[in-house]
Amino acid sequence: MPLNDERPTSTSSGEDQGSDVESSSERCDSMTSTSDLDCSRESFTSDTSSKHCTPSSSPPKTLTLDEVMESARDLSNLSLAREIIVNHNFHVETDSLPQDSLWKAVRDNLHKAFWDILESELNDDPPEYGQAIRLLEEIREILLSFLNPGANRMRTQIMEVLDMDLIRQQADNDAVDIQGLASYIITTMGKMCAPIRDEEIKKLRESSDNIVTLFREIFRVLDLMKADVVNLTINIMRPVLQRQGVEYERATFQSILDKTPNALKHTTSWIKSALEELLAITPKDGLEKGERLVPGPFQVLNTAFLRILTWEYDKSPLPETWMTDETRLREIQLQLQRCQAVNEVLLIIYSTIGGPIQGLSSLSDRLKRMISVLLDGMHGRDFNLEEALEGVSAQICCELNKSLTERNYPTLSPALQATLRGQICSITQEDNPIRTLVEDRVHQYFMALICDPKPQAKLEQVPAGLTAIKPELALLGAKFVSLVNYNKAVYGPFYADIIKKLIFSNISPPPPAANPPQDTAQDSTASN
Repeated sequence: MPLNDERPTSTSSGEDQGSDVESSSERCDSMTSTSDLDCSRESFTSDTSSKHCTPSSSPPKTLTLDEVMESARDLSNLSLAREIIVNHNFHVETDSLPQDSLWKAVRDNLHKAFWDILESELNDDPPEYGQAIRLLEEIREILLSFLNPGANRMRTQIMEVLDMDLIRQQADNDAVDIQGLASYIITTMGKMCAPIRDEEIKKLRESSDNIVTLFREIFRVLDLMKADVVNLTINIMRPVLQRQGVEYERATFQSILDKTPNALKHTTSWIKSALEELLAITPKDGLEKGERLVPGPFQVLNTAFLRILTWEYDKSPLPETWMTDETRLREIQLQLQRCQAVNEVLLIIYSTIGGPIQGLSSLSDRLKRMISVLLDGMHGRDFNLEEALEGVSAQICCELNKSLTERNYPTLSPALQATLRGQICSITQEDNPIRTLVEDRVHQYFMALICDPKPQAKLEQVPAGLTAIKPELALLGAKFVSLVNYNKAVYGPFYADIIKKLIFSNISPPPPAANPPQDTAQDSTASN
């Protein structure tokens, strides 16, 4: 398990995970004036907080290769821990390379060369056991790695039977019982393996292949057993990581931050862009001269979280604090975009056709399924969305005419079909009003979930016009909010530090107080 024996320094219960950064609708909408912030500047920027709550970053420095490799290992551990925590189906499988890949060809050739050398040496007269001894030594180390720390009896037995010094002496006298050693190895594997591997062990016992083929099969089953051990370890560690994951991930990221300069560069830019967006729409009426409304920290953070939902991956990298969730975020984004396209097409259909198809849930479900299928893969490189929408339009017209005919309504006129086709194909334009409306309401829905401390109660409360994709929105909303809340719990102190610096850097210092007017009469009296 490549966690490098790292353990969290302290534990945290589920209730404590959200203690660093709270999220509430009241704070989400808060705006603070510069005068209020000036009063709290000293307490907000004081150094009395503990290191646990105030992340530190190293000053710029030249990194050594060891430091770079250590940071990369920390990031790998962080990604692995996050995957184990959030993905209950995560498990390790034996390597399976594509059939036509170069890597598979190289690996297969190397393995073939190894086994050919072994077969050649054992067929010599007298046999040469150098390759076989190295093979037995590797098998012994694998078997020992399967043992629990207290399995001393089994450990001693393996060391006695697979005693490399004794086997080398036997090889010098051409007295090595390779078949007997293979039989012992298979028996020992049968004692150690999971029940799912019993059939594989049975095949090894009954095998009539030559010794080289037998050892090749032994190594194949050993690879399966190694994967079983890793997966068992993952299942054992998952509850521990779920309880202590926030502390572990935060401590690991802090160690990366201590070693790597500018480790929060993209995160700072991401939060800064959210702050600038809010400052651009902040009302300025009713403020005194020199006073400026500044968005509250939670409003800035929630706006930044919403930006993650529509992140343009081809234009800029994700913030460092979101890198471990990139695959999940991309999947949510692609599914959401397809749901939006389906909803846009359905809105156009019902607004264009009107009464004759209103209230027909079965028709609505058929249209929704048909559109979803035809738009499947819409983000692929070779997918032509305009052509797909043309096909969607044609299929929709056929389905509508069929439904209208069954209920004795006149079919769609050619002019109406052309209008419907044109409106559906126009959703590829970014300024399309239907597209804009749907995107705005989807953003409104997700912002409500992000701001609410109990978002589960609002998952089913979709804005008007999104009812057709309500089940899909609720599912995607639950996934996204889960990622946001966990991310907030882990990286909340880092976000607080960044927002603090950004907000105060956007506040102009108050003008210096004018010198009080001097009393010239008193001055003249005093001089006299």
